[in-house]
Amino acid sequence: MKATRAWPHTAAIFGSTGGIGRALCTALAKGGCETVYCGSRGGIEPAGPGFDTFQFDLEDESSIKAAADKMKARPPDCVIVATGLLTLPDGRGPERTYKRLDADTMSRVLALNTIGPAIIAKHMLPLMRRNDRFVFAALSARVGSISDNGLGGWHSYRASKAALNMLLKNFALEIGRTHKQGIIAGLHPGTVDSALSEPFQSNLPDGQLTEPSDAAVNLLTVLAELTPADSGKVFDFKGEVVPA
Repeated sequence: MKATRAWPHTAAIFGSTGGIGRALCTALAKGGCETVYCGSRGGIEPAGPGFDTFQFDLEDESSIKAAADKMKARPPDCVIVATGLLTLPDGRGPERTYKRLDADTMSRVLALNTIGPAIIAKHMLPLMRRNDRFVFAALSARVGSISDNGLGGWHSYRASKAALNMLLKNFALEIGRTHKQGIIAGLHPGTVDSALSEPFQSNLPDGQLTEPSDAAVNLLTVLAELTPADSGKVFDFKGEVVPA
């Protein structure tokens, strides 16, 4: 069911300088969103009419709290955590075999892919209006599905996304008791032409790689059509449920 009014009026993107995050900010502004809070480590991009930038660090809870405090006077209708990491900056990961597991690598991937988004939820969900439609979404991945895992490998990344999906389900159940119009969802954007997927693009079939601008429109279209009955699920870019 589509939203019955122009939506969202105000949005917040955590991760506004990544390929998908920047594209989401642009698509929201072009779509008529009055204010787009754009969060990044630098806190200055993207710039332009309708953008209100803020600084945050996924591993610094005080910066996330400060970001939420900034939005208290005008809470967003839609929050999207557009962060995510497959390969660490030093080149570690993803591990294709258990023989390459490393505790430090695992802890870093989980900190950035799971714990950081959870702390964002901790501080952003209290801004949720009880009687209005509100969406909190986080970028997940199909490889986080346990039942759909037929290949194995990519251990830390898979585990981090599976854990994120569980947390989103938990948040949906908790919020659903008091916020009947609230929606919590995971999003699988497909394979997007971004820094995250760049090392793995060479073997992709023709047509499987999506431009960030197209991915952003796809995801926003999916979010606009979700209802509270969809809360707690993960959806792909076509609006289809990703199995748990």
